[in-house]
Amino acid sequence: MTSPRDVVLNAWKTFSSRDPERIAALFTEDAEWIAPKGNATAIALDHTDHMKGPHQIARFIAQEMHRLFSSIDITFRGVYVDGDVVIVEERMRATLPGGKPYENEYCFVFEVVGDRIRQVRHGYAQGMADGLR
Repeated sequence: MTSPRDVVLNAWKTFSSRDPERIAALFTEDAEWIAPKGNATAIALDHTDHMKGPHQIARFIAQEMHRLFSSIDITFRGVYVDGDVVIVEERMRATLPGGKPYENEYCFVFEVVGDRIRQVRHGYAQGMADGLR
């Protein structure tokens, strides 16, 4: 059996493939991705902040977020594990439409069941809206 840490680290690698089928396979059928209400990415993309199901999550990761972000570079600052919960601190750098740079600090909390992700909750440290509005 794969460890929760390995499941999450593999997920980040798979996200970069932009293959919706491979990404959806990472999540349980009842998976949820919960972002802060009213976050700037959801507003800019006219998208929900609470995605449900592996296919909605995969479509966002593989396609929709790339309407806003290009040249994405993610650097992990820390990965912490407690049982089936994995916390990832990261910095994301990207380019916004029109060429403006984007940089933000995030904290993701993954709940893993077996070898799949059941829930992702996240927040951000900096004023994400500052770069998007």
